[in-house]
Amino acid sequence: MAQKCVHKGCGKLFTDPDEPCVYHPGPPEFHEGQKGWKCCKPRVLTFDEFLTIPPCTTGKHSTVDDTPAPEPAPTIEAGNLPAPVAVPRLPIPQTTQDRSASASPAPPPESESDDPSLSIQPGQTCRRKGCNETFDPNGNRDDETCTHHPGIPIFHEGSKGYTCCKRRVLEFDEFMRIEGCKTKKRHLFVGSGKKAKAEEKLTSVRHDFYQTPSAVIASLFLKKIDKDKSSVKFVSDKEVQLDLKTIDGKHYAETIPLYGTIVPEESEFKVMGTKLELTLAKKDGLGWPVLRADDQLTGEIIQSGRAGRA
Repeated sequence: MAQKCVHKGCGKLFTDPDEPCVYHPGPPEFHEGQKGWKCCKPRVLTFDEFLTIPPCTTGKHSTVDDTPAPEPAPTIEAGNLPAPVAVPRLPIPQTTQDRSASASPAPPPESESDDPSLSIQPGQTCRRKGCNETFDPNGNRDDETCTHHPGIPIFHEGSKGYTCCKRRVLEFDEFMRIEGCKTKKRHLFVGSGKKAKAEEKLTSVRHDFYQTPSAVIASLFLKKIDKDKSSVKFVSDKEVQLDLKTIDGKHYAETIPLYGTIVPEESEFKVMGTKLELTLAKKDGLGWPVLRADDQLTGEIIQSGRAGRA
């Protein structure tokens, strides 16, 4: 009799207990928006990407979940709390990163039906969130009812759930067992067979700069910039227009207002492995206290050759 493997990342039906099983032996980890498994290194932003992280360990199928529980957060006993220390409050300069944080968009919509030209393997699991039904080649597909979650997963302060319904749980295994809240005729086992990768639009990137009497050298930190699909234009003596795309699907587009004036035709840029470097030729030779015209002034005087704050 076929049994279903409960190992994370496997979930296959098996009859041979010695059949190789590829799975994640560690628990899931969610930290500051990133998602992954404790047993391997890949970290992603969306839950759909998390579900496609390839398993990292080969063992044997099991009907008993032996995944270790996530480590509890450390607690401090009241008697061991350090005495409060008065710390003077200092003004914190507002930066581009403070004004608007980058957001990960929702993944592109999944196909609503299976492509009839694609084959479905016995035991294949429905792709809709919360369904978990497997394909029965002897069943009648017109009799299928898919109970699923049309919304997206949300994780907030330890609680887990979906945007489409109100139930919230604490443990990841409980979250994976939350029953669907909507029904649809027929399951979705293979869809269109195509997985479109959502482009992640960034509203800001970290920047830094230093200067000489004749130029400002600015670094905008963005990894894996695609040189062929990106552009940098010195559109005026006060603006730089950026349209940066990375090979891993990120996109940052902005026209940066500069604090000082530059000579566009003498300014240059260089695409590097982890950043874009701008060499902005000064028109008047004056010092810049900040890089952007909309950055808050700190009152600090930046000397030539010293790294500026961003």
